[in-house]
Amino acid sequence: MNLLAIGIALAASGTASAQDFFFLQMSDPQFGMYTGNTSFAQESANLEFAIATANRLHPAFVIISGDLVNKPGDKAQIDEYLRITRNLDTGIPLYSVAGNHDVGNIPTPESLAAYRKTFGKDYYTFRKGSMEGIVLNSSIIQHPDKVMDEEVRQREWLEEELKKAVADHIQWIIMFQHIPWFLHDPNEPDQYFNIPHEARLQYLKILKESGVRYDFAGHLHQNSEGTDGTLEMVTTAPVGRPLGSATSGIRIISVGKSDLCHHYYGLGNLPNQIDLKAFEVCAPNIP
Repeated sequence: MNLLAIGIALAASGTASAQDFFFLQMSDPQFGMYTGNTSFAQESANLEFAIATANRLHPAFVIISGDLVNKPGDKAQIDEYLRITRNLDTGIPLYSVAGNHDVGNIPTPESLAAYRKTFGKDYYTFRKGSMEGIVLNSSIIQHPDKVMDEEVRQREWLEEELKKAVADHIQWIIMFQHIPWFLHDPNEPDQYFNIPHEARLQYLKILKESGVRYDFAGHLHQNSEGTDGTLEMVTTAPVGRPLGSATSGIRIISVGKSDLCHHYYGLGNLPNQIDLKAFEVCAPNIP
């Protein structure tokens, strides 16, 4: 059962709250990954379809959680990402997240400056109704070796932004980043697809103390979920090339008065519309 089916079933149960809304998370368009940077026709087709879907569904916003391109600094890949995302309805805000393929596996002052010149800020906040989104540059947390000052600056900034959100009684403080803190368990071993354990525990403590309940990431090219107390870590499969048994797709996240629901849809299995009446009930997730 998807959101549309639940919405039909609940149609007689009342109207949605004015604060109910939904947004789309797309992860890892990663132009060039399918062919090892020789072309990006498939990535273009996937993202064009995803953007057309966003224009049809008209979410509150779209967030693309990192690895916008496959080869850091590649002009053709960057230009194609920008060309396609400019087709998003101007009434739908687009938020881009920095990934390791955008700023390098080990970021440098130069790679960060290049990203910021092209895409804008790599960590920032935005608000929508009862929600505050906080976007992090997870690459400078995973590998701060050459940008230690940036890691400290971002962490101090995060703590201040969380204090402001708590003081403003924001109902939903939602984190967005590229590399997840963990895939399944906060104490899992370090690997390429998560944040090193020492930094992970430090940041998770900061988030949980501020009441953060949801964190959405990408990077894995498959879906994965895990929890640390009341914090849910959601890793979303790519709109670009998937790995393993995953499919290319989009995650739809609905934000209601009392609950937040999220569902992943393959590009061939997207709903025809989103019914706000369904937001108070979470449907089973679709793999």
